[in-house]
Amino acid sequence: MAEVIELPERGFRFVKGVFQYSAGVAALPGWRLERARFARTVPLAEGFARIAAHLDAAGLPRTAFAACELRSPAPFTEAGFVAFNRAYYGVLEQWGVPADGLNQVARANVCPEIDPPDAPGFHAFSYAVPAPDAAPSFVVAGSGEAQEGRGNYRDFTTALGDVSPAGIRAKARWVLGEMERRMGALGFGWADATGVQVYTVHDIAPFFAEELVRRGAARHGATWQYCRPPVVDLEFEMDCRGVHRESVLAG
Repeated sequence: MAEVIELPERGFRFVKGVFQYSAGVAALPGWRLERARFARTVPLAEGFARIAAHLDAAGLPRTAFAACELRSPAPFTEAGFVAFNRAYYGVLEQWGVPADGLNQVARANVCPEIDPPDAPGFHAFSYAVPAPDAAPSFVVAGSGEAQEGRGNYRDFTTALGDVSPAGIRAKARWVLGEMERRMGALGFGWADATGVQVYTVHDIAPFFAEELVRRGAARHGATWQYCRPPVVDLEFEMDCRGVHRESVLAG
């Protein structure tokens, strides 16, 4: 069973994940999660600086940072992904974000197949804001078709190497189930989602109606982003959110 930890002073709870990210976050009563998307992918260091400035302007501490969406040039090897994650996590440590050694920030990190960024950067981020009587809100971290926290991805990947229509459908089913597990741990389901994103370069049309629409995952539609998951040999990723206030940051 997923472990959910509350952080009352930060205004949200999170599903314990791996060192680089949590599996999802949800606002506590009296708080809401807000999402801000950059108009362009912002390189990592600049993105952290802009997020810090955004939080400062809102009168919020760095620890209000609850989730983010990254874009990378191409899928990492497993060793390369670990190295990237340690550098990313190092900034969170400087901000005092990890609580008792646990990283509560939910995250998606995907790789645009066409016109990718030159280096990893931020696409969007979410943060907790005090808001009496706010509607419940949540962000579920991205997941590919592999079990996380098992030491490697390759040995725990659904339909490894199978990019046939049946293979992609099997991967999608596993990821949809993981989205449901993470939402369920936070007390939510598809009916609560305001945004669903699918990341793959493979055709989802043959199973879109049966696997996404019928189970409620496309209640408000689904955004298909032509991206690959962040690790070599993963082919299908999703994330989802129930966030009622979103903005786009120019520049």
